[in-house]
Amino acid sequence: MSAVKQSALRILSGILPGRVQDSLLPRFCADLKRELSEAATDRFLEALLWGMHAAFALSRGYRKNIEDFKAVLVFRTRENHVGATAVFNQGKMSVEFEPRSAFDTRLSFRDAEGLRKSLLAADQDILDTMLSNPVEVDGNLSCLYRFGFLAKELTLRLGVG
Repeated sequence: MSAVKQSALRILSGILPGRVQDSLLPRFCADLKRELSEAATDRFLEALLWGMHAAFALSRGYRKNIEDFKAVLVFRTRENHVGATAVFNQGKMSVEFEPRSAFDTRLSFRDAEGLRKSLLAADQDILDTMLSNPVEVDGNLSCLYRFGFLAKELTLRLGVG
């Protein structure tokens, strides 16, 4: 998302009521909603990160979840074919489509479906997810739990959680 578009969304979030902001989210997160509603593809990570990025810009209520969150999360396939970095700092999120070497938390995942299951697992699925080992985590687990909460919260706001 361009800086201009992000700034415009932040301005709108200051003007529009919360329910209007939330009603606009599905429009800006269409790719993510499709990835969540259908089988996960290789574009899941990109759709998730851009969806979160748009939601933080547009929704004042959702943005409150990262006001005090400072972390660098690196996502990559186990073979390093795909990678991305999410940086949270000063109530903002930025996305880089290269994995950083320095991080607070790094998730190495087998495939898009395994990543989706790990981040969005319902309570009854957590044990199965852990046993199937779809992701390996290095670093601070609390950052991963916070990111998982943010992802789950966004799915609920999109009506697919």
